[in-house]
Amino acid sequence: MFEAFAATEKGPKDRVNEDSSHIDPEHGLFVVADGMGGQNAGNVASCMTVDAIASYIGRAHGTDEISWPFGVDADLGLASNRLLTAVRVANRRVWKESDETVEYLGMGSTVVALYVLADDASLCSAGDSRAYALSDGHLHQLSQDDSWIRMALEQGLIEEGDAEKHPLRNVITSAIGAEQKINPQVVEVTLEVGTTLLLCSDGLYKYVEDETILETAAGCAEDLQRAAQALVDVALQNNANDDVTVVLVRRT
Repeated sequence: MFEAFAATEKGPKDRVNEDSSHIDPEHGLFVVADGMGGQNAGNVASCMTVDAIASYIGRAHGTDEISWPFGVDADLGLASNRLLTAVRVANRRVWKESDETVEYLGMGSTVVALYVLADDASLCSAGDSRAYALSDGHLHQLSQDDSWIRMALEQGLIEEGDAEKHPLRNVITSAIGAEQKINPQVVEVTLEVGTTLLLCSDGLYKYVEDETILETAAGCAEDLQRAAQALVDVALQNNANDDVTVVLVRRT
């Protein structure tokens, strides 16, 4: 059983909210996507990403008779293989739409998705939307950003203090729809009863420090719906110049 809530607000300069989210406790699926592209293409990309993932998981749930168009990774469990396939299906759909429709040329989306199947839980991500675990008074990032900044820091090309203002700070190195094929990150996690997972777009963590995220969530720990909205509100109070989306999931 799960308790899960989402909250979202568009950025002050955006015509539409280009973030999308999905909550499906019945199938154990929770998704946040952050679209990119001119006009309304970002919104199209994020919605298409979420819909494609949800559709594949919905069809695969409860049956072994499902196709594996990208093969199976023997090192991963069933939940991870299903989620990885769903994300790759979404990538193919967004890439194809971008390639065939002029007004959607170059559109894409980041994604972070959680899928829980019985006792197996898997996270899959592409881009810089994130997943965190909130447990025992700590905030632990579970996903890894696909970003130029992370790569540069790991390779020692820049110092930590230079990252925030670097001209390439917003460049991501992987996204849904950016290429015909994608190798998203997959992390198998243990989701114990009482543990809360946070999925979010970059509009949250770029404007709210980890300590404040933890304090805000802990202050509304008994009411996940209020906690999700409180996190969005604090990002806006900190002058977030981007869409902000939060999904909180707790296994009960």
